[in-house]
Parts: sequence; C-alpha cells; structure tokens
Amino acid sequence: MTNFTTVQLEKDPRGFATLWLNRAEKNNAFNAEMIRELILALDAVGEDKSLRFLLLRGRGKHFSAGADLAWMQHAATLDYNANLSDARELAELMYNLHGLKIPTLAVVQGAAFGGAVGLASCCDMAIGAEDALFSLSEVRIGLAPAVISPFVVQAIGERAAKRYALTAERFDGKRARELGLLAECYPAADLESQVEAWVANLLQNSPQAMRASKDLLREVGSGELTPALRRYTENAIARLRVSAEGQEGLRAFLEKRQPSWQEQ
Repeated sequence: MTNFTTVQLEKDPRGFATLWLNRAEKNNAFNAEMIRELILALDAVGEDKSLRFLLLRGRGKHFSAGADLAWMQHAATLDYNANLSDARELAELMYNLHGLKIPTLAVVQGAAFGGAVGLASCCDMAIGAEDALFSLSEVRIGLAPAVISPFVVQAIGERAAKRYALTAERFDGKRARELGLLAECYPAADLESQVEAWVANLLQNSPQAMRASKDLLREVGSGELTPALRRYTENAIARLRVSAEGQEGLRAFLEKRQPSWQEQ
C-alpha cells in the first residue's frame, strides 16, 4: 500500500490491514512526521472498502515510547499558536482513529507511554503482552494528557484515569486488562500466536455487520433510553435483515453451511 517513512501500511490478502509504527530505532516515538503519516494512512484505510478491520502495531521492542525527545525540544521553542496547531494535528489523528468505520485492534508490546496510551484507547479493542508497560507520563515533564484524555476516560473510566494521569504510575499488561484498556493480555512469547487467533476470529464475521455494529454502538453510547434511540435500533436491524450480507448470513445459518465471507 502507500509508502511512508515512519509508518508502514500492509494489506493482508485475507482482507484486513496492519498499520505499523515504524521507528523502531526511536522506540516508535511520535514526532510531527509520524502523526501526519498516521493520519494519511488512516485516510487510505478508510477509503479502501475491501478492508474488514485494522490492526495497529509497533515494530521492534516497543509499541511506542510516547513523544520523541527532539520533537518535544522543538515544541518548547514554539509560541502558543504553533503549539495549538501541533495539538490539533494530534487530535485529528486520535479522532480519526476512534471514528474509523471498520473495527480496530491495537497490539501492545514493550512500552506504551503518553500518546501511545491514547492510540490504544482510541481502538475498539486492544490486546498486549503481560509485561507491557503503560504510563500517562505527561505530568512528569510538566504537561498533561490533554488531547488523549477523552479516549482514555472512555477506555478505563474517570476514576482510574484521574489516578494514572495525576501519578504517572507505570502499570503492566495485567493491570491494563483489569482496567479495561486491554481486552486480554498474554505471555510475551504467545502474543504473536494470539494475534493470529484474534484475526481468525474476526474473519469469521460479516464485514458489513461489523461496520454496522460499530455504528450502532457509537449511537447507543451510554445506553440512555430515548425514543430516537429506539427508532435507530429498530431501523438498524431491519436494514441488516434485508441487506445482501444479512440475507446470505441467515440462509447460511439455516442451511448449515459457511456464509460467503468466511474462508472455505
């Protein structure tokens, strides 16, 4: 797929893509170029209607060590408006990842500090190694996890977000699973095989139904019961039942065979 310098976007013939953070020599630390390339890569993913889901991963030892030191040093020399422009670029990345139409799965190994916690929080699901280390480390250098904070709160809850944003404590993959940031964690040696198991499971599902379910759950939000939400959910299932994939899935179930989107 599209060529980049700091990230790689790979399309698997089975119908999904992997977006790699690709600055292993810098522990996949963020800089302005990586943020811009991640935005462009997500645009390419969103435009490719053949993709069923996206994996977000980091090359090398670490998922991402957070902000690049040289980038932060440069930011310290900028005025308010220039820093605001940087913040808006990071926000565009986070909101675009969160709003992607297809399911997203982050895979975390090694360090996931600062904005990297935001990336994992923006994905629909995340898995990782038991010995992965997470930290909202911004307060240690006089900053705050500002742009990523809404997504972190959604992922781990307001109370836990306050604790880890204010203390900058490090926590491992097991704790991340307890908090809900990770759906599952595994011994580091087993992580790759578990990624394949997650991929195989997602490939069993109707691509259209996964997109529709993601839209549905975004609309449902906290689950507040309103007349508008009731109408939305009624229309959602009716549309799916009469759609081509919905009809194929129902027929396959009744005929005790695999639906067309599953590998034969």
